[in-house]
Amino acid sequence: MSIEPGRASLRVVAAAIFDDSGRILISQRTPGRELAGRWEFPGGKVAAGESDPTALARELAEELGIELRSARKVMELTHPYPDKQVTLAFYSVADYRGEVSAREGQALRWLAPAELDDWDILEADRPFVLALQSAAGSAS
Repeated sequence: MSIEPGRASLRVVAAAIFDDSGRILISQRTPGRELAGRWEFPGGKVAAGESDPTALARELAEELGIELRSARKVMELTHPYPDKQVTLAFYSVADYRGEVSAREGQALRWLAPAELDDWDILEADRPFVLALQSAAGSAS
């Protein structure tokens, strides 16, 4: 997909972090941020010169206080917003060290994959929700 002239391009990593019960962590965007109050998967911007796995490990440490041990890339997509185009790389994380905590004051929720439909999750994250639900359905 080509970038429209005048539209900024941004690369972002996000993760489905699983607990021992198979629930997935979502995070609420804090007041003062774009799309505040909406829910998303933890992650963030990839810095210039940074690899996706390095960015994911950094973001999870900053936001949640956990050490990423391994992650598997699930999908990548591009989502247009009015002022920018975001390329999102989504990962599945089942192996991490530490206790998840809201280090940036954000609300956190652990949900079964089927429950994700009941939350106001960002549109860009919706294909990831469907992939997670499909994988959970095939695992049953």
